[in-house]
Amino acid sequence: MGAVLNLMIMDMHMVFKRTLRVAYPAGKGDIVLRTELDWDKDVHPDSVSADGTIWTFTVETDAHFLYFKPCLLKDGKCKWSVGPNKLLLMGEPDQRIVYPYFFGSDKGKFSKLILHPSDLLGRHHKIRVYLPPGYDENTLSSYPVAFMQDGQNLFFPREAFMGREWEIDEASMVLRAMSAVEDLVIVGIHSDDRMKDYTLPGYEDYAKALVEEVVPAIQSMYRVEDNRRWRSVWGSSLGGVVSFYTVWQYPETFGTAICMSSTFSYHDNLMERVLAEDPPDVGFYLDSGWPGDNYEVTLSMAMALVARGWKYGHNLFHLGIPFAEHNETAWGLRLHLPMQILNGAVARASRLHNPVLQ
Repeated sequence: MGAVLNLMIMDMHMVFKRTLRVAYPAGKGDIVLRTELDWDKDVHPDSVSADGTIWTFTVETDAHFLYFKPCLLKDGKCKWSVGPNKLLLMGEPDQRIVYPYFFGSDKGKFSKLILHPSDLLGRHHKIRVYLPPGYDENTLSSYPVAFMQDGQNLFFPREAFMGREWEIDEASMVLRAMSAVEDLVIVGIHSDDRMKDYTLPGYEDYAKALVEEVVPAIQSMYRVEDNRRWRSVWGSSLGGVVSFYTVWQYPETFGTAICMSSTFSYHDNLMERVLAEDPPDVGFYLDSGWPGDNYEVTLSMAMALVARGWKYGHNLFHLGIPFAEHNETAWGLRLHLPMQILNGAVARASRLHNPVLQ
């Protein structure tokens, strides 16, 4: 279905007109829209795909945006989608499909702790996965996937260091309500021996195990995109170092590294590799607090990447965070920044025809 985006001048007012596609499994009922123009009025689709899974609507308004809700009609009853009202941007062509869900919670869910055997490391990977709300119901959707180090610090205070977690699920929920990001599947990999696994030479085996054991397991278990552009590796402190190394070493598997407060130059040779090797086709987000918090080495790494051809705002982002400390609370507070840069609605829309990673 081609994109439709029209502007009309009527009575000295600009009227915006565009199409919107909504996907939902066939046979569950009919999809209509309710909008803020009249929350009691059904907006019916112009067409439905042959397989009955995609409903296409035309919407008009004299505003730059419109809040709406997909609704499910079945047996004479109207079921509103779960979660906050969705934001339709009238200046955006119809490129991003909406995947509503009508039952269950709007908070997403966590897997049980997964113990996946590792022949390469001689132990089990301990993994917990966060799945966005609606994952089980709207099976038409598939997701980018973020592999995050120090998984025990991500979700639950009872597991986290000193009881301080990143609150990733809470951050995701707020950004979702803002319509600022599209959903991610988040894979938290618990650390076993950080000094061994996250520094040279130990991170060589760890990263290889991530590529050859963890990624295939997640691909087989969950509906995540099987494309390196949609796979990222995240970490803070030493976790940022191993994330950088993993993406640099395996660009055929991963597209982006998110490195927060990374301890570059401490038991690693990453700066030397950046300055000497052929640049791989990957992107980086680097940040750190100031003063301290590895600010100088992070800034040095960002400058080295620029010297080797990375372009700020294209395949490199660097931020210094005034007075931010080196702990889970600080990383959780600014988590929304890399989430929006990597998987934000505007960022994703702009990359559909202009990939960040060239």
